[in-house]
Amino acid sequence: MSNLRHAGGDERAQPGLHGVRIGRIAGVMVTMDWSLLIIFGLITLALAGGLLPSWHPDWGALVTWLTAAVAAALFLVSVLVHELAHAVVGRRLGVRVRHITLFVLGGLAHMESEPRTWRAELGMALAGPLMSLALGVGSLVLAGLVAGPIELDPADPTKAIARLGPVATVLFWLGPVNILLGLFNLVPGFPLDGGRVLRALLWGLTGDLLAATRWAAGAGRVFGWVLIASGFAMILGLRVPLLGSGPVAGVWIALIGWFLNSAAVMSLRRVVAEQWLGGVPASKVMERDFVAIPPGLSVRALIDEHLIGTSHRVFPVVDDGQLLGLVCVADLRKVSREEQALTPVSAVMTPLAQLQVLGPSDTAGSALDRLTQHGVNQLPVVDQGRLLGLVSREDILTWLALRRGGSGESMQQPF
Repeated sequence: MSNLRHAGGDERAQPGLHGVRIGRIAGVMVTMDWSLLIIFGLITLALAGGLLPSWHPDWGALVTWLTAAVAAALFLVSVLVHELAHAVVGRRLGVRVRHITLFVLGGLAHMESEPRTWRAELGMALAGPLMSLALGVGSLVLAGLVAGPIELDPADPTKAIARLGPVATVLFWLGPVNILLGLFNLVPGFPLDGGRVLRALLWGLTGDLLAATRWAAGAGRVFGWVLIASGFAMILGLRVPLLGSGPVAGVWIALIGWFLNSAAVMSLRRVVAEQWLGGVPASKVMERDFVAIPPGLSVRALIDEHLIGTSHRVFPVVDDGQLLGLVCVADLRKVSREEQALTPVSAVMTPLAQLQVLGPSDTAGSALDRLTQHGVNQLPVVDQGRLLGLVSREDILTWLALRRGGSGESMQQPF
């Protein structure tokens, strides 16, 4: 399982993360994606169906399955603690982590923005793996205390393991797993923690965040392709050092490799966009040719007069020059055909109080962050209640593409 950190709230590169909020821990909202049930089930099945029966052949089915389930749950808690370490250290270093998502491939910490210094990046990146290593060592120490003195027979070491109770067994399993988790995340491939360590060091040496990100993301892509190739080799029955063999494990390793490769590409794209958009005002990329409609216009009139035959899909509702809200196609679907002629757009619009808005001084970079963070397609640019224009993700990316083409750097940017 991987542990990644992602800035700007852009989850388009992630595999459909939607889950259940389980509450705030240390001031950070924690969400459990439904896909997490897959890894919980796989770990439980692997332990109860193979490892635990080989360690404890005298255990009954109930004890075996309960122990396996507890071990799987504690491992997921370990992943959460790993991510919380990032969040707590990041907060102390000036980087705010809005929430943490646990999903099938591990944990994802969503940062509001990239660290502003290489030292902050380095400290935050190391926090997670060091926590996992500490959890691993601590679990082994605690297991030794719970188990008490163990007489190890060199001829048959499994006898000593067979004497362990369920608690000691879980701790002895959890220790090495957390140590491996910490070491895996120290692999220097962005956006793994080790890749962020590499980027921080390169950033500190060169003073160039973009160049450092390119190198670290390149290492992340190489590592991802190595995992993909290893996974296919395992599927074909070959034994890969440290990874083993078998089709199930091979598919899993290849999936992790694909995810890391995609995440590296998307992370680099986001950093490139931030570099280009940091000083560009949102007003420069906003659409000024919008169609404003009055609040009393009926839904049927809006569809007939403004929606059909045009490319507009969002309409600001304006009264006496003041923005009241926005109406989009999804809002119109809430009204039945019979009621469209009698329903004013003010009844279905999203009111201004519930909208994310930009001011004239906001940058295009912050606009892109808010668009992706809140999962919306347009943001109104408002000055003292008056609508100046609409900013969409497409407008920003079009501006980026034209700007890169004019500067001759298009071949260097991974868009």
